[in-house]
Amino acid sequence: MAIQTPAWVHKAVFYQIFPDRFRRSGRVSADAELEAWDAAPTPYGFKGGDLYGVIERLVYLRDLGITAIYFCPVFSSAANHRYHTYDYFNVDPLLGGNEALRALLDAAHAADIRIVLDGVFNHASRGFWPFHHVMENGAASPYRDWFYFNPRYLSGQRRFEPYPGPQTAAALQGGQGSYDAIGYGAWWNLPALPKLNVSCPAVREYLLNVATHWVEFGIDGWRLDVPNEIDDDGFWREFRSRVRAINPDAYIVGEIWGEASRWLQGDMWDAVMNYQITAACLGFFGGPRLDLSETRRPSSFGHVRQMRAGEFAAETARVNSMYPPEVVASQLNLLDSHDMPRFVTCCGGDRRAQKMAWLYLCLLPGPPCVYYGDEVGVDGRHDPDCRKGFPENKSNWDTAMLDWYRSSIRLRQTEELGQHGLPETLKADGDVLALKVQGHSHTFLAAWNVACQETVMDISSEGHHLSFADPDIVLQSETCRVVESNRGDLRLNLPARSAVVLRVKQDRA
Repeated sequence: MAIQTPAWVHKAVFYQIFPDRFRRSGRVSADAELEAWDAAPTPYGFKGGDLYGVIERLVYLRDLGITAIYFCPVFSSAANHRYHTYDYFNVDPLLGGNEALRALLDAAHAADIRIVLDGVFNHASRGFWPFHHVMENGAASPYRDWFYFNPRYLSGQRRFEPYPGPQTAAALQGGQGSYDAIGYGAWWNLPALPKLNVSCPAVREYLLNVATHWVEFGIDGWRLDVPNEIDDDGFWREFRSRVRAINPDAYIVGEIWGEASRWLQGDMWDAVMNYQITAACLGFFGGPRLDLSETRRPSSFGHVRQMRAGEFAAETARVNSMYPPEVVASQLNLLDSHDMPRFVTCCGGDRRAQKMAWLYLCLLPGPPCVYYGDEVGVDGRHDPDCRKGFPENKSNWDTAMLDWYRSSIRLRQTEELGQHGLPETLKADGDVLALKVQGHSHTFLAAWNVACQETVMDISSEGHHLSFADPDIVLQSETCRVVESNRGDLRLNLPARSAVVLRVKQDRA
């Protein structure tokens, strides 16, 4: 089967927004006082960011080089993160409702920025009307097959506990499954998240209608929340077929933290969030500053460890070799997200590590994705601390980081980096890495020193069809220096924890 992924994605630079935390517009009022914007985020607090606020920052995003936005869920929910959906056909009133999304789509598209929404189709919430209907009517409800209900509870022999008392809560914490403890299957045994039964035809059709409704409304794609837990390839094939029938360029990207070949054969999703590249970047660029206790808090990152350059090169080559080139060109490459500590925090607060890693992402096939605020130095430990309010006061911005993000993105876009194949490893030894990167009109050498001391790197062009005569530094995180260069060899002085990109010549001889 020929694999076709949207061409616009290959050129895109994404920006992930947690809507409650990006910007308050003042156009959406809450009935009570909100959590202070600059206060430490809490699991249940609402800060009042809305979609009109995003519109107000589109000029900022466009100046940064952003061409696509991926939103955490925007549909009606009783949670600040909105993964507890109770109405899939209406944008949360606290975000401005459907009118705000309409305005955002129009403004974003006018600025050549695409919009991808988060689809939470594996589970709903206790407030979802079919679930509530069963809680009221038990086995008499026509929606009894929409979820995984324990027959003893459904028949009234035992009472459902969507809000468990102390004894039941203790049982859940002790390892008892939600099916037996509270009467229904719940995602990760969390009572607030009843799992949808996608094998039920009515549920299947409902979710597919949600998917097509919002694509018809004008969104440019779906990010799928824990889609591997809907273990039904037929559903995902139908999902793709219906979505693409409306918009052949719609992007479909799944949240999978590991290997995902099963879903990336051209008939289900286009790509996944590339957390395997994230893990490798943490291991190498974090280097001696890597805070393993914080980094390993997400369950899927228990394997992350410090890497040397050779291991990093081998791991990234392994990840990229798992998928066809069309998929690699569509992978959503990220340093962090709402589901993990901020990259800079994982690296012990070392902003040089973040700069080195962001440059690396900008050289790869597959769109790089900025988690909101990373570009101005926002830090944060695991949920909820990684979901801080975007700093309103520019005096709190790390402007050097912002300049680095903007410059790296500009280089990627100007030279179409990542669209001419994977970088080629020139050197991977100890703490130093050098790559050959092909651009649209020039060839580049990118080099990193992750050690905590200055080093001299020697690179040979032998076998790589390069000439190092008269190299030109086009981007550097710290002041680097060309010590010696000729056609065949290059010697660089690299400061501690630094990265540099040089324009070199393709050797035609």
